[in-house]
Amino acid sequence: MNFATFDASYVNKLRAGDAPTEQHFITYFSELILLKLRSRLRSQEQIEDVKQETFSRALSLIRSEGGLRHAERLGPLVNSICNNVLMEQYRVSNRVEALEDDAAERLVETGSDALNMVNTDDTRKVVRHILNRLNERDRNILQAVFLDERDKDEVCVELGVDRDYLRVLLHRAKGSFRAMYSKRADAKRFPVGA
Repeated sequence: MNFATFDASYVNKLRAGDAPTEQHFITYFSELILLKLRSRLRSQEQIEDVKQETFSRALSLIRSEGGLRHAERLGPLVNSICNNVLMEQYRVSNRVEALEDDAAERLVETGSDALNMVNTDDTRKVVRHILNRLNERDRNILQAVFLDERDKDEVCVELGVDRDYLRVLLHRAKGSFRAMYSKRADAKRFPVGA
């Protein structure tokens, strides 16, 4: 692997959201992060979660005012963010206790009742409402991957991105959806004027 050096121009392009620069950033650091995480995490899903969270935090920090003052420190920044996310993953993994199969089966409701059907219908309406309020790119990505369950390679070709960058776009779109959903839930919980 060839190690890259980064300059202010590169960081400014990342800050501005330049797609080819973001693509290079994701591809370059994906290799390094995978090397680090393969020996430290058990599942591919955990590796992907840590990697996506690392990219999300790194790009947020880079784009924040005064976030990265020295472009040559981009590599160490991504590495330290990855270390922090990895430590958080360890803490979460240690807190989770696996349920025995018998106990889990007793806790799962298998039948559907009227309340569940109404809740499911309401949930669908809320999801559609929030999707319609997202920007077109986020809405289309979430629609294609989660609702239409289209093949991710097909979505990549349509968007002109690779799988690694699609994961970043999905992560952002889910974040936007989550923020709107939370805002809606908070508005219902704490109505203005109540």
